[in-house]
Amino acid sequence: MHKHQGHNHTHSHPDLKGRNLLISILLNIVITVSQVVGGIISGSLALLSDALHNFSDVLSLVISYIATLLSKKEASTNRTFGYKRAEIIAAFVNSATLIVVAVILIIEAVERFMDPQPIGYNLVIWLSLLGVIANGFSVLLLKKDAGRNMNMRSAYLHLLTDMMASVAVLLGGLLMKFYGVFWIDPLLTVLIALYLVYMGYDLLRASTRVLMLFTPDTLEVQQIVEAISQIPRIKNVHHVHIWQLNEQEVHLEAHIDFSEDINLSEFDSILDKIEEKVFHKFGINHVNIQPEYGKCDSKKMIVQD
Repeated sequence: MHKHQGHNHTHSHPDLKGRNLLISILLNIVITVSQVVGGIISGSLALLSDALHNFSDVLSLVISYIATLLSKKEASTNRTFGYKRAEIIAAFVNSATLIVVAVILIIEAVERFMDPQPIGYNLVIWLSLLGVIANGFSVLLLKKDAGRNMNMRSAYLHLLTDMMASVAVLLGGLLMKFYGVFWIDPLLTVLIALYLVYMGYDLLRASTRVLMLFTPDTLEVQQIVEAISQIPRIKNVHHVHIWQLNEQEVHLEAHIDFSEDINLSEFDSILDKIEEKVFHKFGINHVNIQPEYGKCDSKKMIVQD
């Protein structure tokens, strides 16, 4: 049994990532509080739903922030992987809340269609403008990290959809002010909510795949087995498991049946070849191989433990 701690990847500076998240959290708390108060005073459901949206942001950003801190904690004897999965769980929780919030928004908007209310639009316009500015600033802060990391991407998506929601509420406020069109408000709410469901579902699916230890979408187990089997002296590759620990680490575990009774130093050099091949060809950076010779076990490629 041989374990290889693979090749390192460059990450963005984690402390900066944490600081940017913290700024976004504080900004969102300010928006949420002011929009709740404003929504109650002006009688605008749109502002209240935007506040709800922002509150879901505060929660998701706090989860992301805690996950960012946890993912840096060292591994220990009873947590041998450390907290590397924390960010994936955060992404899962965030995307699930995105979808729930979207459904609540749709229900509210439908009720609004049935019973349009006159609204204190001046307050709506100013507070939605605050939302646009504060969320826009947060979006810019997190944009760089969003491409690299599922957890930061979920926080970024929350903020982006939030900013769009605030833009919609702003437009609704202007239309109410100048044209007295009160039904535009729930219409925009429904559109934003549908977009939330669409974005949230993708992230929910991706994070669920990692948590369920599914083979990453981009990898074909058959191809990996064939590539390893081409190395001389390897007779059979079986009992294969491929999973992602988090977005940076892909693990491969397999039993390899050798065609002759090789010694350990020969196995080590073959192992080096396997590691090189799967890393460069498939991006797998942790390899765990069990060598076998004439052992009586199932030689099937995938074995349900």
